[in-house]
Amino acid sequence: MLTLAIDIGGSGLKATVLDPAGEMTSERIRRETPYPCTPPVLLDELDALAATQPAYDRVSVGFPGAIRRGRVREVPAFSRRGPGRDPDPELVALWHGFELEAALRERFGRPVRVANDADVQGSAVVSGQGLELVITLGTGVGCAIFFDGVLLPHMELSHGRFGEGLSIEVACGDNQREEVGKHVWRARVLDALEALEAMVLPDHVYIGGGNAKKLDPDTLGPNRTIVPNISGLLGGIALWERTADVGDAPAPAVP
Repeated sequence: MLTLAIDIGGSGLKATVLDPAGEMTSERIRRETPYPCTPPVLLDELDALAATQPAYDRVSVGFPGAIRRGRVREVPAFSRRGPGRDPDPELVALWHGFELEAALRERFGRPVRVANDADVQGSAVVSGQGLELVITLGTGVGCAIFFDGVLLPHMELSHGRFGEGLSIEVACGDNQREEVGKHVWRARVLDALEALEAMVLPDHVYIGGGNAKKLDPDTLGPNRTIVPNISGLLGGIALWERTADVGDAPAPAVP
């Protein structure tokens, strides 16, 4: 069973093919994320990305937004006409309720499983012991929670407000990092980690995503581990083991 693993990010789209052990059998290919990124645009880009890869039997996709039963609930990155810009009502409407998993299954002609990108990355790195919190730092901020290795229902914890009223998603996102500089951004991330830990009370925290490498590991403190960004792809195998198959289950209406 070979798995096409796709990591959809606010700045880049990445793909590789994994063998049953989770080892990469092909070169990782990356394409820039286009903006504005509507559902048809994203599907075309992923189609082109998949064409660069060898044969595969199924598809795992990490998506930078809230996914419920394969359906998009919310995706802040693609609800804007460009990184750092305000949400666009037209794009919000296009993405809200979009049946992404079904659309990809039709495109690829293979079984497909879609989850939030932090959920996928966490599937590759958690130990399976106790309550584990996964944070991804990229264009925005993602969160995933696991209990004894079981992926819990996705919650957008990073949308909570802190500090001067900004959400964690915005304050610790890539646009603000470039605007305020690395020292202020690092301090914000540490504050955000404390806020998230106060809510979740995790036994361990894993920090991934493209901007995790911009942190100073010596300042993180105990029970926090930086994980490589490639975990967002390697989690494509574990995702099938940690999530139920809901492809044939009826999805409730999105309010």
